[in-house]
Amino acid sequence: MTFSPPALRRTPWLIEARALIALAAPMAAAQLAQMAVMTTDVILLGRLSREALAAAAIGNTVYYFAWLLGSGPGFAVSPVIAQILGARPRDRARVRATVRMGLWVTMLASLPLMIIMLNARWLLGHLGQEPGLARDAGLFVSMLAFGLPFTLGYQALRSFAAALGKPGASLWVMLAAIVFNGVAGYGLIFGHFGLPRLGLVGSGLATAGSAIFAFVAMLVVIWLTPGLRAYRVFRRAHRPVPVKIRELVRLGLPIGVMNIFEAMLFNTMTLVMGTFGATAVAAHQIALNFASITFMVPLGIGMASTVRVGVAVGRGDLAGARRAGVTAMVLAVGFISLVAVAMVLFGAQIAGLYLGSGRDGDEAVIVLATQFLLVAAAFQVFDALQVVGAHALRGLKDARMPMVLAGVSYWLAGAPVCILLGVGLKMQGLGIWIGLAFGLAVAAAAMVWRFHRITRTG
Repeated sequence: MTFSPPALRRTPWLIEARALIALAAPMAAAQLAQMAVMTTDVILLGRLSREALAAAAIGNTVYYFAWLLGSGPGFAVSPVIAQILGARPRDRARVRATVRMGLWVTMLASLPLMIIMLNARWLLGHLGQEPGLARDAGLFVSMLAFGLPFTLGYQALRSFAAALGKPGASLWVMLAAIVFNGVAGYGLIFGHFGLPRLGLVGSGLATAGSAIFAFVAMLVVIWLTPGLRAYRVFRRAHRPVPVKIRELVRLGLPIGVMNIFEAMLFNTMTLVMGTFGATAVAAHQIALNFASITFMVPLGIGMASTVRVGVAVGRGDLAGARRAGVTAMVLAVGFISLVAVAMVLFGAQIAGLYLGSGRDGDEAVIVLATQFLLVAAAFQVFDALQVVGAHALRGLKDARMPMVLAGVSYWLAGAPVCILLGVGLKMQGLGIWIGLAFGLAVAAAAMVWRFHRITRTG
């Protein structure tokens, strides 16, 4: 038996951690930048009118559903390329075919989704929304529809860059998109810079325009980056590759459905929260928004784990894939645990940042939001584990079973507990948050167990 010092035994884990952080940091920053684009829209519309802000909020539920359903193939590009490069680092032809077909599939998927968005007014009207609100939301979503193909195409290109170890490309694009969206939105909503004053329609046009800008800018960045330009992703762009189309659809569709399972749970529980009054909804939105911002870091780590796990699997290194997934989980939980401590210690101060001073009812909102943030401290740990677990499984090209596990976790575990505690036991908002945390805990346990089982047995 040979003696191996502990420091040497830890070396592969430290190497993996450094590689993962280098890949995850720009990915997390890009996610935060993407949130900044949405936040800019909220701020500008809030200055326009409460009615415009409400219509955009309602309309975004339709847009978000379409984006979630269509984004799966774009996300699938990353693990497919990672496994190709793990097996054959110089196989440019298969990588090029994957990117090309990723764009094909996302563009084709966007067509029926755009039809849904263009009929948002009719859809929202039949869902019981007030006619005027449904009309305005429908106009807003109709503008957003023209940006959807470019948003989905951008995701495919972003996945290509990330799989090649160039995540900073999408970060710079998103930073530029923040500026574009802010300037265009300010001009088109309020009629500045010689542009027409279009109000809510102007916001939709600006957001769609920023999606087109991001897609074109990503193409330019790929062309200017030698390591990406060498793949010549648009060579023979007109030629279909059926095997790649099937692979991306087979992997991407369950990813999209899994995302919808989670999003539908949160949207549904927000509607339930609305039955408890304006104070509960305001507190819920504060806690959820803060949790969503900090969640971007574990999400970035999860996206990086897809690439690291996929490359290891491609080269036949199952132990390396396991190491990459476990390292990502430890890093994500480590970061979010620090955030959880801040939520516990400074919940009232965090809630106060979202509110003005001296308005009637603010104190009640802060008290309730502080309670929600206490639950969110545990909620975030589970959320970090489940998102990294799900993304690590994507690196293994395992998407169908995680989709099933997500559906069971959120709708057979989380949703019933939300209703039981919030409505049945009259715990209201606090019961809803405990139920959400429970659903995420079940999802986290299921994803981690699945990853452990596959990487242990192969």
